[in-house]
Amino acid sequence: MIDTVIVEVANPNHPFGVRGVGEVPIVPPMAALSNAIHSAMGVRLGQLPMTPGSILEAMWDKEVAGASR
Repeated sequence: MIDTVIVEVANPNHPFGVRGVGEVPIVPPMAALSNAIHSAMGVRLGQLPMTPGSILEAMWDKEVAGASR
């Protein structure tokens, strides 16, 4: 179970005093996707967005780096 805690203290580091609530839950899914791409394709992506084009470029870069050794 998840308990909701409402914090009614303004954030002194934000111009409007707001606090973020949605930033933390988005981190684990992106890491899981990166690991899945690495397992399936053999390339590690460390930047978003993880598009088919960025996967293909990473695969080409890996191939070029392997050929130059």
